[in-house]
Amino acid sequence: MNAPAAFHEGEQAMQARAGMQAQMAQIGPRVLRDHMPEQHRTFFGLLPFVVVGSLDARGQPWAGVLAGAPGFMSSPDPTHLHVRARPLPHDPLNATLHDGAPLGLLGIQPHTRRRNRMNGTARLEDGGFVVEVGQSFGNCPKYIQAREPVWMPQAPAGQLAYEGPVLDEASRRLVRAADTFYIATAHPEAASGGEARHGVDVSHRGGAPGFVKLEGDVLTVPDFMGNHFFNTLGNIAVHPAAGLLFMDFERGDLLYLAAQAQVLWDGDELASFDGALRLLRMRVTHARRVQGVLPLRWGVAERSPHLDGTGTWPRAQDGQ
Repeated sequence: MNAPAAFHEGEQAMQARAGMQAQMAQIGPRVLRDHMPEQHRTFFGLLPFVVVGSLDARGQPWAGVLAGAPGFMSSPDPTHLHVRARPLPHDPLNATLHDGAPLGLLGIQPHTRRRNRMNGTARLEDGGFVVEVGQSFGNCPKYIQAREPVWMPQAPAGQLAYEGPVLDEASRRLVRAADTFYIATAHPEAASGGEARHGVDVSHRGGAPGFVKLEGDVLTVPDFMGNHFFNTLGNIAVHPAAGLLFMDFERGDLLYLAAQAQVLWDGDELASFDGALRLLRMRVTHARRVQGVLPLRWGVAERSPHLDGTGTWPRAQDGQ
């Protein structure tokens, strides 16, 4: 019996449309592992935070974050990652983290522009949980704004400032100003615990401030040249839901969004943004904004040099 392909049907469809399917069929088995290499195992142990993708009972993906003093994550062997942290107040992980929960993890070190991704299954334990690795792979440093996080052990507990089916004005300001956000997606069979390629994924998106266009409660984001894995867009092709996480790097506020998503491959709007190969359009269905909850503070960002060939939106956004 042939081994299953490294990429699922949604990822393959996106690769085919980009003219990369044959090439990625060769690359995928070499870079998508069922374990973490030593470099990745060490890397997670250096980080003061990790971005986590999870699913609620309705199959809606959410992007959340766990934080702790460096060393709060450790890997005793290549197929397990121990995470000794509890979800932050009001983080969706408080409801979605349970034994057997499918998770996607993004370990990212913004000031060095290093990032590694993995997905797997959670097993709860005292003080945190263990993830059994399904897939593990590295990512390129493109589009990461270099800012260094500093762990703040005495950060405030955080206050739920807003929750509702649309964005409030403070949330709109955060989205409009963003140069970074995180996006969680999933295959529709992620909760069944089957093949590793049918898991939850969480990824990084970066651009110049204002790269997220906001019209009402619809976000439109350019998709630049990447690694052609199409994990995010491939998931959206077969399960058009996404969870977004925006961070206020000065105040520690977090904005969690649930959205319905689609990928646009052509049109005048796409042509208007230099460097964009596709557009990702997301309609917000739920918003939750928490003030001062992230126990990290960040240095001044250094713009990614990979953004030098990209443009900006040509018209004012949402009444600006």
